[in-house]
Amino acid sequence: MNVIWRTLLTIWHAKAMLRRRGPADPTSVGRIRLRTLPTDIDLLGHMNNGRYASLFDLGRFDLLIRTGVWDVLRAQGWYAVVASESVTFRKSLQLWQRFTVESRLMSHDDKSVYLMHRAVVKGEVYAEMVVRARFLRTSGGIVPHEELFEALHRPDTLPPLAPWVTAWAAGSALPSTRSAAPSTWE
Repeated sequence: MNVIWRTLLTIWHAKAMLRRRGPADPTSVGRIRLRTLPTDIDLLGHMNNGRYASLFDLGRFDLLIRTGVWDVLRAQGWYAVVASESVTFRKSLQLWQRFTVESRLMSHDDKSVYLMHRAVVKGEVYAEMVVRARFLRTSGGIVPHEELFEALHRPDTLPPLAPWVTAWAAGSALPSTRSAAPSTWE
């Protein structure tokens, strides 16, 4: 709940930017400026590792809204869900430290879209997260990317998926929801 105000402000700001500047290119880098707040800090005095994902969500909201994807999703009855994510930490963000969340669509495969989020201080990467997301229909099923780009009235200009991302996605995948997934420890 303590990220709700940041979320609402991010959505409001992104919608204002969309009205003023028009849709951003889907391959552009979205940037939002934040500051590490007391609610972000853990017992060790730096940003809690779990908080990064919540703050990177803000970058995803900003990017989806400013590219026009958000409005298309809502109009079509589609929504996005995170299927998997992986964060790598390099340096700690300290209390009151200013940083920028940078977000960019990387590519896609048959079912998922891949994004990269970074926490950046003065041009230096402190943390980076890869996200695999899917666009789903409220009526059920995955939205094909051809249909998504057609609804956006844009060509698919995303670069091919890097081999390391394909390997990461395969290595981190769980069985489908139609398959058994017992919790057994070997």
